Amino acid sequence: MGASLLSSPAFLVFISVFTLCQLPDPVLGITRHYKFDIKLHNVTRLCHTKSIVSVNGQFPGPRVVAREGDRLLIKLVNHVSDNISIHWHGIRQLRNGWADGPAYVTQCPIQTGQSYVYNFTVVGQRGTLWWHAHLSWLRATVYGPIVILPKRGVPYPFAKPYKEVPIIFGEWFNADPEAVISQALQTGGGPNVSDAYTLNGLPGPLYNCSAKDTFKLKVKPGKTYLLRLINAALNDELFFSIANHTLTTVDVDALYVKPFETETLLISPGQTTNVLLKTKPSYPNATFFMTARPYATGIGTFDNSTVAGILEYESPPHSHHHSNMSSKKLPLFKPILPALNDTSFAANFTSKLRSLDSAQYPANVPQKVDKHFFFTVGLGTNPCQQNQTCQGPNGTKFAASVNNVSFTMPTTALLQAHYFGQSKGVYTPDFPITPIIPFNYTGTPPNNTMVGNGTKTVVLPFNATVELVLQDTSILGAESHPLHLHGFDFYVVGQGFGNFDPIQDPAKFNLIDPVERNTVGVPAGGWVAIRFQADNPGVWFMHCHLEVHTSWGLKMAWIVLDGELPNQKLLPPPADLPKC
Repeated sequence: MGASLLSSPAFLVFISVFTLCQLPDPVLGITRHYKFDIKLHNVTRLCHTKSIVSVNGQFPGPRVVAREGDRLLIKLVNHVSDNISIHWHGIRQLRNGWADGPAYVTQCPIQTGQSYVYNFTVVGQRGTLWWHAHLSWLRATVYGPIVILPKRGVPYPFAKPYKEVPIIFGEWFNADPEAVISQALQTGGGPNVSDAYTLNGLPGPLYNCSAKDTFKLKVKPGKTYLLRLINAALNDELFFSIANHTLTTVDVDALYVKPFETETLLISPGQTTNVLLKTKPSYPNATFFMTARPYATGIGTFDNSTVAGILEYESPPHSHHHSNMSSKKLPLFKPILPALNDTSFAANFTSKLRSLDSAQYPANVPQKVDKHFFFTVGLGTNPCQQNQTCQGPNGTKFAASVNNVSFTMPTTALLQAHYFGQSKGVYTPDFPITPIIPFNYTGTPPNNTMVGNGTKTVVLPFNATVELVLQDTSILGAESHPLHLHGFDFYVVGQGFGNFDPIQDPAKFNLIDPVERNTVGVPAGGWVAIRFQADNPGVWFMHCHLEVHTSWGLKMAWIVLDGELPNQKLLPPPADLPKC
């Protein structure tokens, strides 16, 4: 399973790699070609067969492998009736928003029978990222890992692992996820929850008729394995643990962190975490469950089930264990995961994450701030249409918002409208920089929970340093929100519970070695403060990575203007950019 990342034909779709002798300098990187055919294929899980949208007939989809500095050309051909686009989650896409992928933000979706080449270079990142569909709920089945190896000859800042294994968590629906969200948006109620969580596409033995569909990680004693963990679940943050083993966290969102040991980790949708697993020095005469289950803070229903894989030690040769039957008789250890709503574990875990901040990988935290923003994030309601009964709170429809603006998706792409100066009727540049009506955000919620609706953006001058405080609200229940910002990595300089205090709290900010990432959990009933430099011209989506909240409008866009110099300007659009 992923022993040699660069030689696994099942995952590598088609790669052209120029041999090193043709390269004047291996540091420059090479060009790698992939082809993604979007097709329908039948998959059976939980004794339930259905047709799913997938890439190259694989579920999860193919692994994309690159070295830092490589250029990727990924040709996507759409053979299904759904429109589609793919987001390369966490790739910075410098001056190249055209390849970012969110439908109606940086591109029109790719229609049936059409194709588009995603053309981008991996700059200044190494670790694990991932790709997924970025339109409606198609990412339920259209997702896969991105493995970014360091440049040739550059070591990891930790001992070289014996093997590297991607582990991608997903969420399985027996129903069609598109039908689930479309029904919810129609009725205004909460969507039906998933039927299982999956680990590398497999639900594992704790689900009905799924014992054969179990991911097994076979390991040797006394070795170090690098597990590349990705949460691709639609709507759930997850706790993860391997029974009787300690994990060392070394990298999140393709950025190195100060290593720390943990029995259990928390990973939110959109996030990746690289951990080192040191196996036991000798054959343990046992097998071990590795399990994940949700961290759930909201008042809505959720899929309260557990996915399990099995960590299995290879038995020594010539031993009496050496038969296929032996593992069935061995004792099986199970990890103990935190309670479903253990917010203090979540806060404690995230506070341990710090940038590596070494000479080679410094933390360049913006020390002075040009632009301050304060955004509330949370749920709300929209009125029910006349002559309809709605299933949201008190007969309304569920909504979600940032600063009480529930984002309306345009029918043409924002980036094109911005680039060609045709914003009129597409978006307005007047997104509120603070809540229009301040209230006690985490206290008793206001009686009026109605949201405003619009396609509003924030405009930033090139290279401005930004501080953004994201504040959860208690409207329809305080809840943790994993917020993802496209086009940037940001520093998480502070977090806390209750209402953010602009006088007291900034004094406690960590401006030395805060963790840097692309997706951060806004604590349930609390706030998080991030800083970033607006050095990437274009239009950049920011949204909750709980897909239901995105569908309800918890999203907005930042427009970063061009700088003065040629290398500070958005590149022109490619010729094959899809049309709406």
